[in-house]
Amino acid sequence: MARLLIIEDETTIAELERDYFELNGFSVDLCHHGAEGLDLALRTEYDLIILDLQLPGMDGFELCRLIREAKEVPILIISAKKEEIDKLRAFHLGADDYITKPFSPSEIVARAKAHLTRYERLLGKQARARQDETIRIRGLVIDKASRRVYVSDTEVVFTSREFALLEFLATHPNRVFSKEELFERIWGMDANGDIATVTVHIRRLREKMEPDPSNPQYIETVWGAGYRLTV
Repeated sequence: MARLLIIEDETTIAELERDYFELNGFSVDLCHHGAEGLDLALRTEYDLIILDLQLPGMDGFELCRLIREAKEVPILIISAKKEEIDKLRAFHLGADDYITKPFSPSEIVARAKAHLTRYERLLGKQARARQDETIRIRGLVIDKASRRVYVSDTEVVFTSREFALLEFLATHPNRVFSKEELFERIWGMDANGDIATVTVHIRRLREKMEPDPSNPQYIETVWGAGYRLTV
């Protein structure tokens, strides 16, 4: 059940909005004062906030700005202010929608549902993106975004080339790559150096991440073929 906060100083309007949302399965909190509304918005996890602009105790524009600075939650403005400059200011401060009074309660509910759906979709994409940035293989965790590696919850520091080699192998688990393929992928076709550097870097990776480098659990040697990172 989605939880809403309505910050509206006109009791009749606030109760009308609450009734329509509750009829549509929402849990609703009401507040009639700007400062109180800010306190509720910041210390409580709401799925959506409906905000009037003309409030006692705090200007609705300032309230919108402060909420947006602290929370990623849909904010719908419902106001008697109809000037374009007011709408533009509200959007600039982080409002997601702007509805003028008088309004249709059914339209407000429909818009609220649309914004909740959009935010849920956005959060889902962000969560999937974060998952894509992290590789987990047993006790090995590779955070691609921060370029940090943890082995059994202990951070292990790698050079840029070592990290690139480990990340590449972990991104293609269980696949065997020859020394030539790894050299081309990590060092580049025109890189200066001997292909034996691949062997050296594999040994360094094992020394840093394997409990027993002579009996590796992660990076295996496939004799006559190359190396693979097993999952």
